[in-house]
Amino acid sequence: MNESAARIEHFLHTDPRDVGCDQAMEMLHIYVDLVAAGEGAQARYPGMAAHLRACGPCAQDFEGLLAAVAN
Repeated sequence: MNESAARIEHFLHTDPRDVGCDQAMEMLHIYVDLVAAGEGAQARYPGMAAHLRACGPCAQDFEGLLAAVAN
């Protein structure tokens, strides 16, 4: 499978609730605070949860910020 076909395949399997990187970065601090407080962030912001499952770089930012908040 060539690169273009792989990108199309990935797009077709993207969760339609995925908020995308721009919106994820805008609300990452809010999402992290909810997760850290055990406030059901995934249920409250399913588009954010979908994005973090699909986007490695944003998931890394999330994990780093969550670790910083936990300390």
